[in-house]
Amino acid sequence: MFFSIIPNISYDEKPISYPFSESDFVVAKNFFRRYKISDDIFSNVVLFKQYTIRDGERPDTVAQRAYGNVFYDWVVLLVNNMVNVQYDWPMNNYELYKVLEEEYDDPYSEISHYETAAIGPYAAGLHVDQAFYNGQHKINIDGVVTLKNGNEICSPITVAENFHNENEKKRKIYLLKAEYLNSFVDDFRRQNLYQKSGNYISQQLKKTG
Repeated sequence: MFFSIIPNISYDEKPISYPFSESDFVVAKNFFRRYKISDDIFSNVVLFKQYTIRDGERPDTVAQRAYGNVFYDWVVLLVNNMVNVQYDWPMNNYELYKVLEEEYDDPYSEISHYETAAIGPYAAGLHVDQAFYNGQHKINIDGVVTLKNGNEICSPITVAENFHNENEKKRKIYLLKAEYLNSFVDDFRRQNLYQKSGNYISQQLKKTG
């Protein structure tokens, strides 16, 4: 369905002997034409709902669950501005385990970084280095200046923990509510029609080169 909506482009393929022979024109899908959802639109709770991707779910299975049709997987991806599914979509637990085992000697002990807890002026989750962790720091807590060891302010995060945490963040996505699906598809279709210009051939085809 997605590919049938994406417009075509006729590009000039120069032959080896160019410019002494004629060019051939090849028709291909115009994937350079980008349809991006504005981040501000997610504040409209009427259109979207939050969803947590379950372990092992794929875009097509989420589309089946949300819209009753696996071929709306592109809507799930587009709404969340996902371009590279292999990177943007969360790994399942087995895939995560394989990456850790194949790429690291001891991901369960090796420290990735240190993260602060919510204490004094520090927000939770700030990345700090080992020197901070091993040092001492004066911090203001409710108007009282206190000397704290770094290990009281932050904690070590292993490579495995970091991979898991980042993967879990990817599970949080937005789904377009089913009642707005047809309107969204119609709008996407309209925005992928070419307007008349010097290279215009039809609403679904233009020439370049």
